[in-house]
Amino acid sequence: MEKDKNLKLTFCSGAGTVTGANFLLEGNDKKFLIDCGLIQGEKFVDDMNWQKFPYDASKIDILFITHAHIDHIGRIPKLIAEGFNGRIISTIPTKDITLPMLEDTAHLLSKDKDRGLDEIYSKENIAKAINIWEVYDYGQKINVDHGFQFSFSNSGHILGSGMLEVVYNDRKIVFTGDLGNSPSPLLPNTDQLKNVDYLVMESVYGDRNHEGKEDRKNKLKEVIKENYKKKGTLIIPTFSLERTQELLFEINSLVENNLVPQMPIFLDSPLAIKLTSVYIKYSKYFNKNAQNIIASGDKLFDFPGLHLTEDTEESKRIVEIPPPKIIIAGSGMSNGGRIIHHEKNYLPYKENTILLTGYQSIGTLGRAISDGIKKVMILGEEVKIKAKVEIINGYSSHKDSDHLLEFVADTENTLKKVFVVMGEPKSAMFLAQKLHDNLGVEAFTPNAKDEIILEC
Repeated sequence: MEKDKNLKLTFCSGAGTVTGANFLLEGNDKKFLIDCGLIQGEKFVDDMNWQKFPYDASKIDILFITHAHIDHIGRIPKLIAEGFNGRIISTIPTKDITLPMLEDTAHLLSKDKDRGLDEIYSKENIAKAINIWEVYDYGQKINVDHGFQFSFSNSGHILGSGMLEVVYNDRKIVFTGDLGNSPSPLLPNTDQLKNVDYLVMESVYGDRNHEGKEDRKNKLKEVIKENYKKKGTLIIPTFSLERTQELLFEINSLVENNLVPQMPIFLDSPLAIKLTSVYIKYSKYFNKNAQNIIASGDKLFDFPGLHLTEDTEESKRIVEIPPPKIIIAGSGMSNGGRIIHHEKNYLPYKENTILLTGYQSIGTLGRAISDGIKKVMILGEEVKIKAKVEIINGYSSHKDSDHLLEFVADTENTLKKVFVVMGEPKSAMFLAQKLHDNLGVEAFTPNAKDEIILEC
């Protein structure tokens, strides 16, 4: 690599798979990481996470974080355990979301003392990460020595999510992180890109499209009404971050406008409850419509019938509440958390319904339910699925295939190369071909550990 000119990009993980975002950008004696997330699959945390990083953590100058989903931040304590002592940089809300997310992950992983995970996910390592963390607002320039300039633009994915823009030798490289399913009920639309030379982009839904926004709200309304009519229990596995807040926003509107009957609705997730309070704190980052609703005096995440069950004993007592009722709990792919206890209780009965509202990774319980499997193992017991299974993909916080194409089209005239990552191979390859066929851009699907020279 020619010194002071070209850059080297290594796809350390996050290529050929949906999770584990971790990309290394090197040049002019500087080393930058973009995201440091957990690799997830059949288990909440894949064994590959505990392999040594393919770089010297002590030599990394800056870790940039695009957003606070665990598959983008989950290995930060491990990075620190391996000697990282540089800077961590993100948007302002991302830092506040990260702390409860890492604490929750530490609680789950620190039980595995055989591999020393309690030492990696220690309070000290998490505290150090937060202490060295710097925050910047969207559009604020982050100047770094050796001719690099960085900034975040809004990806519209979750609160605080940002696309990292890197300018070096008059070349612009953009790492999208995850791209939002705009328009969102809560967040502004994804910012448009211009004059990008190299693009590293996600592809979770690269090969398929979502329902329309009105279709998804109408379907949610009908699922709730049908559950009430059947006197059943509606269980909704959901991600604590963003999906929960969007669902609460939508249900708030349905309840307060008398579009669905009132019934007990349990938000059974301590993490989701904490994160919802962060959303309330940063409501200035919401879109204009959501801000106007707040200004009118409406509390977006509080409505008749809603119960927040932080305590474990409160959670256990939900089963005693007669239906009809709704239970919203994590995790979103049913690979841990309180939702699996509710699934064990309610899936065997035909009057109940399970509503899946997001992507389900291969190998997860959520994927098995989504695929129509009639018998699953939950907490060591075989459980028959007689409950009705409903799926609404429109609540995904990721852009779908057509909107990913539109996103890239905004900067197609300047693009030299697009690297399609953060998707299952089928999805990534479909999107790469679609970009090539429709826009004529060079699009590639790198593999993990691939190294690419970016000519600058």
